[in-house]
Amino acid sequence: MPPPHVLFAEKLLAVLSGERPVHWMLGHTIGEAYEQLVRLAPETPLRSCGPRPVLRHCSARPPGPDAVEACATIATGERVRAMAFRLERGRDRRWRCAAVELDGLPA
Repeated sequence: MPPPHVLFAEKLLAVLSGERPVHWMLGHTIGEAYEQLVRLAPETPLRSCGPRPVLRHCSARPPGPDAVEACATIATGERVRAMAFRLERGRDRRWRCAAVELDGLPA
């Protein structure tokens, strides 16, 4: 099974590309992350009529035992975009997205 940051990168990409609705992430976000997705999803350049965006690479650094800060590169045809996000593990031991940013768009 892929690590949590890779699974979340795929989930975020599905929402930001329009493949999945934003509310699909309701149980997978905490804090401002859901509102960030609500603002980002309609404006993202990943919602183009061109080829489906593809996750090329995703790496992570744990700033602590219950947090992961990750960055991903996403290919949309010839264009490569960057996405950054933070995961936090709750008391129930489940990972949830706490923040998300996409290059070129305000957080």
